[in-house]
Amino acid sequence: MGISKRRAAAKPLVTAVIVAAGKGERMGAGIDKQLAPLCGMPVVARTIAAFEESLLTDEIVVVVSSAGMVPVAAIVKEFGFEKVVRIVAGGQTRQQSAAAGFAAANPATLFVAVHDGARPLIAPQAIDDVVAAAIESGAAAAAVRVKDTIKVADAQGFVVSTPERAALWAVQTPQAFGAELYRAALAAAERSGADYTDDCQLAEAAGHRVKLVECAYTNIKITTREDICYAQAILEEGAQGDYL
Repeated sequence: MGISKRRAAAKPLVTAVIVAAGKGERMGAGIDKQLAPLCGMPVVARTIAAFEESLLTDEIVVVVSSAGMVPVAAIVKEFGFEKVVRIVAGGQTRQQSAAAGFAAANPATLFVAVHDGARPLIAPQAIDDVVAAAIESGAAAAAVRVKDTIKVADAQGFVVSTPERAALWAVQTPQAFGAELYRAALAAAERSGADYTDDCQLAEAAGHRVKLVECAYTNIKITTREDICYAQAILEEGAQGDYL
């Protein structure tokens, strides 16, 4: 389902917040997964490039660790990313980092799309599909149907129940929201002292429904060294963005 350039021109202002402030502890000592090379480009550069190509994204705010400010600024300059308007320092948690990025967005922004910097294989079309769904419904997230049978276990590791697989999805990013909805959800979480690892939880906790948009299994998150190898294989096979 393509997004026409005419439709893109008439849409509301959309800011992408790319959260790339994680410590990447599971990558091993001394390795910043955002800067790790992936088929000739740093991971975060591939992520930014996808949003550069997105028809429905107007500007990009990149959220990084304090140590990442200089190298990411150099990457933006090297690759000529024109949509990146700000690079800001993140907080202690993912929620705080996403909030910092949102605070740096254009005040006229009507929708925000939050994405993990370590998901470099997101396809521009998938970004547009999620944003379009958020514009229509208020909140949307990339997701894939669960392939495996899932078990719910008790504290001792014994199976309690087996949820119906047809109803189960694994959520990804981007996750997109109306700006006012997202602002109110962040404020509600702060008041209650809640700190979520997933932006959908913010909206859900504030009573909003989130539309899931089926995307690609190739939209993996780089967490370990093995993920770099997997991502490289996907790129070499030319399968990026396939709706598998």
